[in-house]
Amino acid sequence: MTTATYNCIDPEQRAEGLAHAQRAIAQKQCVVMPTDTVYGIAADAFSAQAVATLLAAKGRGRSMPPPVLIPRLQTMDGLATEIPTAGRALAEKFWPGPLTLILHAQPSLTWDLGETKGTVALRIPDNELAQALLTITGPLAVSSANRTGHAAAQTAAEAREQLAESVEVYLEEDFRPGAGRGADGSAGLPSTIVDCTGARLRIVRQGALSIEAIRQVAPDVLGLGEEPEDAPGAAATAEASEAGAAPVREGATETGTPTDSAGPAA
Repeated sequence: MTTATYNCIDPEQRAEGLAHAQRAIAQKQCVVMPTDTVYGIAADAFSAQAVATLLAAKGRGRSMPPPVLIPRLQTMDGLATEIPTAGRALAEKFWPGPLTLILHAQPSLTWDLGETKGTVALRIPDNELAQALLTITGPLAVSSANRTGHAAAQTAAEAREQLAESVEVYLEEDFRPGAGRGADGSAGLPSTIVDCTGARLRIVRQGALSIEAIRQVAPDVLGLGEEPEDAPGAAATAEASEAGAAPVREGATETGTPTDSAGPAA
């Protein structure tokens, strides 16, 4: 395998890089691409071999399955089922953007993203180059472009320092500061993750998209650690629901705290 980096700010290199990335994805190899948060490592979501290669490149196990990036809203219905009305409304309002939705996966799909418990985490990135790649490859399993335990790459060069020859194509664009900023002015907030698989929508990781913005579309969404006031034993079940309602995703602990740069691509 010959690793190549393309400066996609240059139109000619952009075209060459996208073509090479498309070939690499078809050959079950990994590529690095920018998203609207930081750089991500991507592989064919429908190839168990490709996803295993992605996880090995990061030094990550199957217990933290990667999210799947999709090119358009309509793709959601091909990959997920039992989509709640409020979840669909959130997708229509905030995609493309820093919102990841955990949904029930279509049972007919023959893919293996890891220990997903029958769910899939979907997002449309707000980045034109990422969308161009997704349009020609289809859905991609995408994780932050870094080795586990290290900082997320904000340039393709930083990604290459960590992932080296495990990636065939590096698509370089510009510096990726992360989606939004924290209260302290720090950059690099990941996407907000909303679990749509329970009786109530629940935020399981608070990221760049605020709960206030989400509640303007889905007023009944539960925040981190919240339980319905009328739920029996709500306080006692909060910890259990956080631990078991959905698989732990890239960059989210059971309590929803971002880890390992989490999900810039999620």
